[in-house]
Amino acid sequence: MIKTIIFDFGDVFINLDKVGAINTALEHFNIEAFPEEMTHINSLYEMGLISNDEFLDFYLNAYPEYDEETILKIWNCILKDFPHHRLEFLKALSESKKYKLILLSNTNNFHIDFVKSYLPFFNEFESYFDVFYLSHEINLRKPNADIFEFVIRENNLVPSETLFVDDMTENTVAAEKLGIHTWNIDPTKEDVTTLFETKKELFN
Repeated sequence: MIKTIIFDFGDVFINLDKVGAINTALEHFNIEAFPEEMTHINSLYEMGLISNDEFLDFYLNAYPEYDEETILKIWNCILKDFPHHRLEFLKALSESKKYKLILLSNTNNFHIDFVKSYLPFFNEFESYFDVFYLSHEINLRKPNADIFEFVIRENNLVPSETLFVDDMTENTVAAEKLGIHTWNIDPTKEDVTTLFETKKELFN
């Protein structure tokens, strides 16, 4: 029996344009692939291991033709709309008190600040979770095993009684290795609001 549901944020609740964001970055930076150093900086930033200023300094030094505003516009272009029916689904789920609800998201300061700037109900969204974990605040990120071990330990979870919903295969595979049930949601075909129909075998 499932007692805890862990949700990702991007492409589970808020829509992302991953392909568009990648193409925008490659075009603006005039590169064919992301260099290792850039990927490393991005990962450090998602884990809160470098500051906003350090993150920006890297890009401003690497691409002096751009100012801070342009860099942030490129960085934030992945973030899109948050369909309201998903908020209503989460609200009803929270009010049912049937499950412990946890958010577990790889994100960063600039993305969260940007989301808050255009989503008036972000605080309401956060309030529906019992625990709200953002990678840059806990200095851990998916798909590393230690982030799942941290969540299990901090919340005294039983993996076999836990379901993790995420759109990234590498993340759900990592969770499954620890005995957690998963739904590797396909955001192009599926919607989180169909959770109980899609994974009905876990809730019967």
